[in-house]
Formats: sequence, structure tokens, C-alpha cells
Amino acid sequence: MKKTWLVLLLVMLMTLTACGGNKKEEAKAEGDAKAIETLKIQFVPSREPEEIVTQTEPLKEILKAKLAEKGYDVKNIDITVGTNYEATGEALSAGSVDIGFIPGGTYAIYDDGAEVLLTATRKGLSVDSDNPKDWNDKKPTEKVEDQVNFYRALIIAGPSEKGKELAAKVNNGENLTWEDLASAKWSVMGSSSSAGYIYPYLWLQKNYEKGLTDLPSIVQADSYPSSMARLASGQVDVMVGFADVRMDNAEKWQSEFNKTASIWDETNVIGVTDKIYNDTISVSKNSEIMTDDFKKALSDSFIEIANTDEGKKIISIYNHEGYQVAKDSDYDSEREAQKLLKDLKN
Repeated sequence: MKKTWLVLLLVMLMTLTACGGNKKEEAKAEGDAKAIETLKIQFVPSREPEEIVTQTEPLKEILKAKLAEKGYDVKNIDITVGTNYEATGEALSAGSVDIGFIPGGTYAIYDDGAEVLLTATRKGLSVDSDNPKDWNDKKPTEKVEDQVNFYRALIIAGPSEKGKELAAKVNNGENLTWEDLASAKWSVMGSSSSAGYIYPYLWLQKNYEKGLTDLPSIVQADSYPSSMARLASGQVDVMVGFADVRMDNAEKWQSEFNKTASIWDETNVIGVTDKIYNDTISVSKNSEIMTDDFKKALSDSFIEIANTDEGKKIISIYNHEGYQVAKDSDYDSEREAQKLLKDLKN
């Protein structure tokens, strides 16, 4: 009997020791899960890459501090700029970056490997009309305090003779013909850019049953400033871009592009697209560090950062004012746009 009790006692002690060891290992695992060696963030090149890197540099320490408040010890934050929109979408899909600041159109293409967390809000503009003449009659365009979660793309004519010819017709209340547009040289962005390609394509389809690929003379720019430089020099007659692209480049128009008159005097809107849902902060579905808890911590952190003065300065690089929680279904219209665009190309 004594031997039996002794055996039982030893078994119980071994069990308690094992349980205690398991708890210790679980605690260690939980602690390790909160430590992140490197968080990789990539931006799309809607501005000059060097400008983006410089302005977003403070984000590293601010985001580290915010995540620390939520129990995450992030050792390093690596910020890069994709060579184009597609490169950032592909990096998210591959898991080679953890977070991407990408437009809705890019998200719609790469949503197999990317998950939207937040959508940006920004100040509205003093003009919100689908009539291009209204934008020209009320120049210069200015920001207003009201926050909106959409924007428009504009088709903008420059100071070349052809650009002036197209603008004159619009400002006289005349409708442009397809022949008018096809006689101009165009500058566009990559094919996943909402404002720089997709919605202008759909605008042409809606109004002329044609697309950008039907234009005889079209070039792809690597950034909006380079597209604007081409417009200023007369290399192209028409460019497409987001509605406040001229505001962003008003100073460069004279200081870097060597124009004597202002951008508002030398450019005119000749087309206005439908509303476009704002940019996203998306995360990689294939990132090893992207747990549900960490995604919540990231969402809360970016929203909080956007509510600080320093944070507002950082995110103003994309004209973002703040962020709100997004749903995948918010971008169903972008998927429809992508599907139509794909069908039109085939």
C-alpha cells in the first residue's frame, strides 16, 4: 500500500512539474509573439520617391511608440517606395512587405494577397462637379474643411497649341469629339492607378465608347510630377491625374518646370471622372507577422497617429487627413471597374 501511495505521489509531482513547465513555455511563446524584428512598409510613387521617404521618416518612431502602447515591441521599421503601383501590389501579395499604402484600384487587383485595413479621408475641394467647365470657371481649386472619402480624376489640357485648342472648346460650352481627343498626345500612369488610368479609361468608354488604348499617342509616366513636367514642356497635350494634382505641383510648375505663368493660367480641365473611393492602408495576407491582434493594433495606431499634428504632417504626403476602418466590400466598385477594364482590353 505504501509503495502504491508513493508511486501516486511521484506521478502527481511529475504532472504538476510538467504543467508548470508548459505554462512557462506558453508565457514565453506569448511574449515572443509580441516582439517583431522588422515591419516593412511600402508606399506607391504618386509623389517623387525621395520626397515620400523624407516626409515619412518620422513615422518610424511614432508608429513604434504607438504599437508599444498596445504591447508590441517593433525593433525596426523599413520604409520604401515601389517602382510603380503594381510593384507594391505584388510585394504585398508575395509577403515581401507587410503594409502597403495603395490606391483602391491597386487593392482590387491584388486583393488575393492583400487585405484592406483602413481607407483615407481627406479635405474636399472647392469644386465637385462632373462638368469640366465649372473647374475652369472657378480656378484656382482650393481645399475645404469638409472631410470626404472619395475623389475624382481630371483630364487636364496643358499649354501646348493642341491643349489650348481643346480647352477653348470646353470653355465655350462645346462637346469634345473623339477626333479632338485622338489628335492629342496623352500622358497616363500605370494601368492599376485609379486616377491615372482606370477612371479616365472608363470616362472615355462612357462618353465615347473608346478607351485609353485606342488613343494613337499615349505615354506612361513613372510619377505625377514627371507627367506634369511633360505637360508643362509641351511634350504632351493632355495628362490625367487626381483632382488636386495641380495644387500639389503649382510651385514646381514655375520653379522646376520653368514656366512664367501659373499652373492655373496654363492648364484647363477637359474631362471629369466619376467618384473614386479613397486610398487604402492594406496589409499582406502572406506576412508572417500579420495576426488579427496585430492588424487591430496597426489600425488603431494609424487612426491615432492621424489625429496628431505630427502625424497629419506625415500623411499629408498623400493628401490624407485621417483614416477610418474599411471593409473589403467598400471596393466592390473598384472590382467592377477592373473587370470592365479587363473586358475592354480583351
